[in-house]
Order: sequence, then C-alpha cells, then structure tokens
Amino acid sequence: MSFFNLSAGQSGNWKGYEKIILRFFILYFILLAVPLDWKFYRHLFSTFSNGFNFYDLFILSKYMPVFFSLEGFGSWIVAAIIAAIGSAAWPYFERRAINYDTLYYWLRVILRYRLAAGVIAYGLIKIFPMQMPYPSLSNLHTNYGDFFPWKIYYHTLAVAPGYEVFLGLVEVIAGVLLINRRTVTFGSGILIGYTGNVFAANIAYDGAELAYSAYLFLIAVFLFAYDAPRLYNLLVLRKYATASKFRPVFSERGIRNIRFALKSVFSLFILLLGAATYANFANAPYKLPATPGLKGSYGFYNVREFRLNNRIIPYSTTDPNRWQNVVFEKWATISIKIAKPLRLDASSGEGYYEADIDRNFESSGVGGRRYYSFSADTTANTLLLKNKNKHHAKETFQLQFSRPNDSTIIVKGVNEKNDSIYAVMDKITRKYMLIEGRRKPVKL
Repeated sequence: MSFFNLSAGQSGNWKGYEKIILRFFILYFILLAVPLDWKFYRHLFSTFSNGFNFYDLFILSKYMPVFFSLEGFGSWIVAAIIAAIGSAAWPYFERRAINYDTLYYWLRVILRYRLAAGVIAYGLIKIFPMQMPYPSLSNLHTNYGDFFPWKIYYHTLAVAPGYEVFLGLVEVIAGVLLINRRTVTFGSGILIGYTGNVFAANIAYDGAELAYSAYLFLIAVFLFAYDAPRLYNLLVLRKYATASKFRPVFSERGIRNIRFALKSVFSLFILLLGAATYANFANAPYKLPATPGLKGSYGFYNVREFRLNNRIIPYSTTDPNRWQNVVFEKWATISIKIAKPLRLDASSGEGYYEADIDRNFESSGVGGRRYYSFSADTTANTLLLKNKNKHHAKETFQLQFSRPNDSTIIVKGVNEKNDSIYAVMDKITRKYMLIEGRRKPVKL
C-alpha cells in the first residue's frame, strides 16, 4: 500500500528521459546523503553512550561517505558511477508502475533535512563565534605575507564578530525554512547564494572545506530547481504560474507515527547541538587552548638581551638562534619570533582535542613565529615549553622565570639540545587599530 496519495489524483506525466534523470539522482543522493557507512553508526552510538561533546555532534552533521578511501570529490565520482549503473539497471527491477512524483517528493525530503542539518550546524558555530576565532595577539604580530590564504580569509571575518554572527543567523534561518515544505524554495534560494559564495571562497582562498561546501551548494540547487520553472515564468516571462499541488496524504497511522518520530529526533538533535555549542563557547572554545596563561603576562615583549650558551647575541632579524620578540597569550601559549627555518603546519586547525598542545588553530596556516604550549609551576617559577607544530614536536625549553617589575620577564634554562638560554624581555604597551577602530579618537 502506498504511504500517501496525490491530493490532485494521478501522478504527473514524466517523460522517459526525466525518469532516467530522476532515477540517477535518487541513487546518487542516497549514496551521498544517507549514512550507509557503519563507522557513522559506531560514532553515533559512542557519542551517546560515552557522553557527548559539542564536536561529536558537529561531526555527525558533516557526514560524507568515503568510497575506497577516496575522500571529497573522489567519492562523488564513485557514487556517480554506481548511480549510473543502478539507474541503467532500474527498469529490469521495476515490477509495477511507480509514482515518480512520490519518489521525487521523498528524495526532496531526505535532501531538505540533510541540508538543514549541515547549514544549521555551521550556523551555530558562527552565532557563537568559534569557527573563526578572533586573531590571537601572536597573529597580530605576524607579517601579512606569512599567512596562508585561508587564514587571511578567516581573520578577515573574525575581526568582525558581529558579522560572523549575522552569517550564522542566515544559515540557521535558511535551515529552518527547509524543514517546512511550504518554505523550502525560500530556504534553498538563500542557500544557493550563501553556499555558492562559500564554495567560491574555498576555491579562492584554498580552504579545507571545498568538497563539503560544493556538496551543500549542489543540494540547494537541486531543491530550488523544483520551483525554478514556475518562478521563471512568473518573474521573468510574467506569465501565469500555478504552485505545485502535490500534497502527501499519510493514510496509515503507523507511517504518521514514524514521520512524527523522525521529525522529533531531528529537532532533538538540533537542540542538543545548539546547547552543546553554547556550552563549548562559554567554557573553552574548541579551537583555542583551555588552560589560562601565566597571570599578568599577557602581551607583546621585545627581547632586549639574549644569550645562548652564555654568549650574548646582539639583536638580529637573521640569526637563527636569537629571539627577536615574544608574545604571551591569554591562554597557555607563548610564541617566539626566530629566524630559524620552519616547516609550516598546513592543517586547517579543525578538530576537537582535550590537550592544549593539540589545539593548533592558532599556529596552523601561519609562519614567521614558533608556537609553544606551556605548563607553569608558579611556586617554583618554572615553565616547560613544547612546540605545538607537529613537524617540530621535539623542540622544548625548560625555563625558570623571574619578574623584577610589572613589565619585565627574565627567563633562563635549557632547550632540547641542552643549550643554555637566557633572555630579558620588556613588555611593549601599544594600541591596535584593529581593535580601536575609527569611530573614536585614538591617541598613539
């Protein structure tokens, strides 16, 4: 028995080639949108059985299949090949007449909720500005040319948190519009412009989410195409256009209950994700270290005196050992400007990690400075520095520190090669135009 009937009577007239195209997209999008990978369900069950965090839920919303270890566009190609073969074989398994309006409706339902989950999740980490954290003090003291393009793009948005929140609201509102059948065209239309821009930005700035942004854009285009001919006739040709009269009528109580249960599960997932996202933002945003920095040390320091193995090295911008300046962050990170060759961390800084040293967003996609996660013993006045860059993980400093006054920090100790280090650092008080803005007088 059919789950629903057409309120208008019979199915629409589908041409042969239209049926072939629809069969292909049904198989193609099911392979891409419906979680068929057993690892997704392993992650799902472990998320709720072991206590979930924000990032576990966020990863669930980003599901994309991986075929034969091919990620991104490689999996798209595999899915397309499978869908093409399946659509060609479809007529041989079609034992009775199929209502293609019904199939089209169900495919749109799947894609509506898949797109809504994806954009709402990303919208939430913009409303609570975590996707693009405000530039760290170390980043403010990094030459523009030492950033990867994607890091410049992130900083460009991050310096205006209000705008980042606005972008998040656009995503969430558009995602909510997708949930209601009557407003799908509005939501998908908004998202064509939005995800299309994100896709273009990922191309231009060498972003890490190129395939995923293209995936969301493709779904938005497919959903919008349903009403596109009618809108074209009405708005461009100025002809009479009628709205779609297809309405699902659920004739069985069990099906109605399943429908209600699935909508409830989706709503619960979004509410849990929203609550977990806010909790992470309020307590310890996942991209930045959670441990507080050394009390009263936050700031930019000029290294007035530096000794290596008791030999004074004059200030130099080319000496590979001489510290030029140091930044103490609000969290447990110290960055040092040294002219030593550096292999850059080319990762996107995404991922949720408990250990501060693994939270590498601040140091990924940027050169010019070396970033160290540190642990401090304020009783013994000691610092243990470990390089956050996985390519230089063996680089460490064991230091003792003293503070003769509020603006000076002196450190001495040894590095991983047992070379002795001595540095006198003077805090430089300055104003940053990026923070001050131009709407009030600024005196330097």
